[in-house]
Amino acid sequence: MFIGISALNLDGKGRMTVPARHRDVLLARSQGRLTLTKSPDGCLLMFSDDEWVAFRDRVMQLPMSAQGWKRIYLGHATETEMDATGRVLISPELRQAAGLEREVDLIGMGRHFEIWDRARHQAQEAAVIEAGMPDAVRDIVL
Repeated sequence: MFIGISALNLDGKGRMTVPARHRDVLLARSQGRLTLTKSPDGCLLMFSDDEWVAFRDRVMQLPMSAQGWKRIYLGHATETEMDATGRVLISPELRQAAGLEREVDLIGMGRHFEIWDRARHQAQEAAVIEAGMPDAVRDIVL
């Protein structure tokens, strides 16, 4: 289970260093093989190899009426691997799609991660809070 937020920086080549607490799990689960893809929320999604296969299979089952969503998730998917120091290369196309410059937030979302441009993430989070808590969330929050 991936949880928590990590404030990271991309290097000049567009690589992000995965924090050690997640790196060990990703190495154990999929030998460091990862898939990154575009999210309609304005961030990137990052999956371990095993979780990507499950997600990909669910997306492939979508009906023809969801062809555009298949294109977003599958068409933008890029396979990559962590290098020996735990860095992940994010392709220029995906960096551009998510507006990633230098400062990024890596957010554990349970079975996958989101990668956000830090300023975009802060603005999105502020908008969520301003909109108020929906009943579905209010019912589970202590």
